[in-house]
Amino acid sequence: MARFGRLVTAMVTPFNDQNQVDYEKTERLIDHLLETGSEGIVVSGTTGESPTLSQKEKLDLFQHVVSYAKGKCHIIAGTGSNNTQASVEFTQEVQSLGVDGIMLVAPYYSRPSQEGLYAHFHAIASVTDLPVMLYNVPGRSAVNMTAETTLRLAQLPNVVCMKEASGNLSQIAAIIEHAPEGFEVYSGDDSLTLPVLSIGGVGIVSVASHIVGRQMKEMVNAFFDGNLNEASSLHRKLMPIFEGLFAYPSPGPTKEALNKLGIHVGGVRLPLVELNEEEKAFVHSLLGHLTQHA
Repeated sequence: MARFGRLVTAMVTPFNDQNQVDYEKTERLIDHLLETGSEGIVVSGTTGESPTLSQKEKLDLFQHVVSYAKGKCHIIAGTGSNNTQASVEFTQEVQSLGVDGIMLVAPYYSRPSQEGLYAHFHAIASVTDLPVMLYNVPGRSAVNMTAETTLRLAQLPNVVCMKEASGNLSQIAAIIEHAPEGFEVYSGDDSLTLPVLSIGGVGIVSVASHIVGRQMKEMVNAFFDGNLNEASSLHRKLMPIFEGLFAYPSPGPTKEALNKLGIHVGGVRLPLVELNEEEKAFVHSLLGHLTQHA
């Protein structure tokens, strides 16, 4: 099914030389993503440096992306944070902008209980008619949402899918096995794309697709077409990219790779800093590896 497409990109936010959101660069980036296979984009997710964007910047960015890309791809707005009431109010503001769905990240730093997680997501989902993608990422949020909590939330009418980045295939399998009909699970880790697909996932919400979108689309399609040897071969060849783009704080390596490829997206905002020369050389070597295996 894949409501938002099999290949969804968690899009970086392009900045100009003054580190302001650059709308022209955003349009060019969207063009690049669509040309290389993305069917959906997450705007102002954590890969988009959402913690450093003001509410006005996010709203303006959503409006611009909708005006430019509506109908070309699925547009998912990142409206979650660790402030439940602020997320409720922000989601209400986003409701009328024309996005196709919202993504809600697990509340980071606060480390709520499972009941707290359920109440947080329930409070936000209940104020919108938009489809909701949950995002479980314990490596960044410091809290894991269990399969049981996910399945409780999946009973809500507009909670339709999940980006699962726990790295726990047993947990992911339990969600897929017991989820209500129509609830979909996306891999949230590029390096686990094929394993998650093999246990019933519908696609990937990807960072690496900024750089290797065509190859990822080919891999995912090969899997669903039953060409498992081809899919697994592509997955193995792409692993250095999957892992290398997270060798340094994300999205720094991805932005550096895009800039090197001529898709200019600028730098990162503090507290992230520009890669040093050694780190840049490593990212450039990844692109060389990609050329060798093209």
